[in-house]
Amino acid sequence: MIILGSKHLVLCCNLLVCLLFGNVSAEIVIATMGTDVTLTCKYDAHYYGKLSVCWGRGAIPNRGCANEVIKSDGESVISRLSERYLLVGDLGEGDVSLTIRQVEESDSGMYGCRVDIPGWFNDHKHQLTLTVNAVRPNPLRIETREVKERTVTVRWTPVFDGGRPITAYKIDLKNKQASWDTAVSTDMPNPELTQVTLVDLRPSKTYNLRMFAMNNVGMSESSNVLTVTTKEAAPEGPPLDMKLEALSSNSIRVTWKPPKVDLRNGVLRSYSISYREYDPAGRQFKRWQHLSVIATREVESIILQHLKPSMMYGVLIQAKTNAGIGPASTAPLCSTLNEVHKTTDATGMSSSTAATIKMQGFTSVRTTSTPETLSATTVWEQSTASITSAVCCLMTPDPPVVELKEIKDNTISLSWTVGFEGDSPVTGYYLEYKAANASWDYTKTVVDFGPNQTEATIIEINPSTYNIRMFAKNSLGTSRASNILTITTGETGHQRNNLITTFLPDTDTVVSVDGSHSNHLAAIVVPVVLVMLAVAVVITWQLRRIKEKKTNLNMWLSNGALRYRGAESLQEL
Repeated sequence: MIILGSKHLVLCCNLLVCLLFGNVSAEIVIATMGTDVTLTCKYDAHYYGKLSVCWGRGAIPNRGCANEVIKSDGESVISRLSERYLLVGDLGEGDVSLTIRQVEESDSGMYGCRVDIPGWFNDHKHQLTLTVNAVRPNPLRIETREVKERTVTVRWTPVFDGGRPITAYKIDLKNKQASWDTAVSTDMPNPELTQVTLVDLRPSKTYNLRMFAMNNVGMSESSNVLTVTTKEAAPEGPPLDMKLEALSSNSIRVTWKPPKVDLRNGVLRSYSISYREYDPAGRQFKRWQHLSVIATREVESIILQHLKPSMMYGVLIQAKTNAGIGPASTAPLCSTLNEVHKTTDATGMSSSTAATIKMQGFTSVRTTSTPETLSATTVWEQSTASITSAVCCLMTPDPPVVELKEIKDNTISLSWTVGFEGDSPVTGYYLEYKAANASWDYTKTVVDFGPNQTEATIIEINPSTYNIRMFAKNSLGTSRASNILTITTGETGHQRNNLITTFLPDTDTVVSVDGSHSNHLAAIVVPVVLVMLAVAVVITWQLRRIKEKKTNLNMWLSNGALRYRGAESLQEL
């Protein structure tokens, strides 16, 4: 009897616990950060009617909901902790599932749903555990900002970071026809970047470009792929296999081939042919004459006519694209044939003297212009210098000071300090970029920046040693060149103490003076110098005059004469 009573007691206790805690069910829900998640909770609204419901965080207490996040009276939501918490189900059908918008890692934890069913211990209770996991960043959406002959600038907007801060970006660049396995990949460890410029590209080439974002979970999917074609540039190579052949006493045939394909830098439109006479007696050339030939074939030719007999000629040929003209191709001097003189022999038969072709060595010169053109260029440069000096008097900007922030592999981070902006606001900056062994006048890359930019990141596709300088612009003109940075890419660990900085000598002034005060300083210094020169002249003249007084000096006064002897100094009385 006692044993039987104990069994009934255990059964009664279990029944009491079930009544106290009601019908409790539990499940686990796993979600990824940044997504919307729905925690399911339903009851039979057709049987019970519309009932009040609450959702809370943590275990479900005996009454109500702990840390309540949302509550409904069965008809609509009457309170909520945040707009992120929603009841989007059909309340009339008993669907009181909780939807959390764009879950965060802090949303992880236990959630409880309580439906108030009339009667004792009848409440429907549903308990869930939510686990929110961080993920990789969302793919970037990139767009082209600017395309030039040798540079491409791309930008992007920040994306969802997957619940972990973005630590770096990666950019891939390849030729359009090649596979991504051949792409040049560059990591950019600055997560604040929203724009980057790729430099040292080839003109008139088509590239594919894509990017990735990275956090400590992993790397995002690829961004959209950009297809960009750089602008044309002037050819870098001369025409090939140039040959001259005398056809008659007044004509020469010129043949040549186009420049190498990788040096054309665009579609060849025409050729410029320049030729002139050479006077062996005076050892000098005459003036150049010019012709233009449309580029149509892989072997081009032209016949120069109306030439002088037995005269040597020099010829230059340059290829042209829409962007400019390239270096010249040359050949040895070529002489036209001698004139044919007909004579009559004793038999009455006529004969002709043999015509010969004279060839003389001609030094091959690679140039982008003829001597006359160079002379004109010199005059133009001189006049430009005069104009620049005049504009500088109108207060063009001071040159910016460029500093290296960091070099990592082939990524260069720069910043610059803005100086005096002159009599007009600065409208922008531009950076010139060239190989260290090249001339600023020829192979260089130009990158433009807005007036509010003071830093930039550029990617060098071909690691090497480069020079960088910068200019500021306003409506009155362009500043002088900034200091020159000499940078070697492709080596990690470069900081500013590895940098060679060169300051260009200023040919206009001996001491660098703030542009806003230079004119005022000149207005003060020049008169002072003139006055000092005048005083020096007067003192010198007086000393010479006194020195010459070696004899008696008479000074007449109204009451008689005073006599001084020797070279004693004369003082005013």
